[in-house]
Order: sequence, then structure tokens, then C-alpha cells
Amino acid sequence: MSNQPRVVKVLAALLFSMTVGAIVLMSLGENPPAAGPWSLSRSLQSNSPQFSVDSVAPQSPARWHRIEVCLSGTASGNIAQLAELSGFAKPEDLNCHFVICNGLGGNDGLVQATERWLRQWPVSAEQGWKGDSTTIRICVVADGKSVNPTDLQIHQARAVAKELSRKFLIREPVLYHQSLR
Repeated sequence: MSNQPRVVKVLAALLFSMTVGAIVLMSLGENPPAAGPWSLSRSLQSNSPQFSVDSVAPQSPARWHRIEVCLSGTASGNIAQLAELSGFAKPEDLNCHFVICNGLGGNDGLVQATERWLRQWPVSAEQGWKGDSTTIRICVVADGKSVNPTDLQIHQARAVAKELSRKFLIREPVLYHQSLR
């Protein structure tokens, strides 16, 4: 018994569906469907956490023991803007290891590694800080009052913390700011 009629039907259905799909995409023109917070286009706009944990200095699993995720206290910013707002002469002086942007100063969810991370330097103690010289500090751009962290920032913060915990064998629970829980 021959399968030729079945193959013809499958090929005809495939050709029909591809034609309909092409017509729909052409009718959208330059107006693609809106991207939600978890869409593929949003994920491609922000960098992946697994690539942001690399540094130019050698990394040792024994170097880091805990992770703290805090808010910047600003409505917008990126590494350079946060350093300027904090009164630092250079972005290298920013007192955190990673900055996660909110769309106002950098793409929403963009993870930026600071100079402190790239050189594997510790952050300095500040008021209200629960860490020490073995704490990795992730700063989420938001003030927690008028501007809350976006869903994508929260997702990225958790993904970066998870990747750092995996890579550096960190067993301590991650300290999250109350807006990120």
C-alpha cells in the first residue's frame, strides 16, 4: 500500500500554513506584536546572566561567600550615571559588583558588570549593609518608592544570583531587598 496520498496531504498542509504565516507577517509590516516581559525579543535585548559573571581577574570559588541584592535609590541609571549621582569621580568607584538597569539609562534587565567585579575587588561597607569583604553586591536600579523594580529586573537579579551561587559554590541564602522578594 502506498503512502503517496498521505505525503501529498501533509505537503499541501505545510505549504498552506507557511503561506498563511507569511501573509500574516507581511501584513504586520514594521509593527511587530508587542513584547511582553518574558518574550524572546526582550530576552535577546538584555544580556544573559551566564556571560556577565566573567571577569578579567582570576576567579576563585573560595573568594565569595554571600550575595546581596539592593536598590540603587534612584529612578534611573546605569554604571556611569550611578557613579556620577553618588559623587564618584570615576565609574570604577561605584560600590557594587553588578548593576541591573530598568529601561531608564540602559535596556530593561540589562546586567552590567562593574570594574569592582571585573577586577574581583570587594565593596566597601555602607550604612545598612549586611555584607563583608566576601559579599557580592548586585544593585537593581529603582528607588522602591516612585520607581519599583521591573519584572525583568527581578528575573535578572534572581538569575544572576543563581549563576553566581552555582559558580562560586555559595551556600548562604541571598539577601534580597524587600522590594525584590
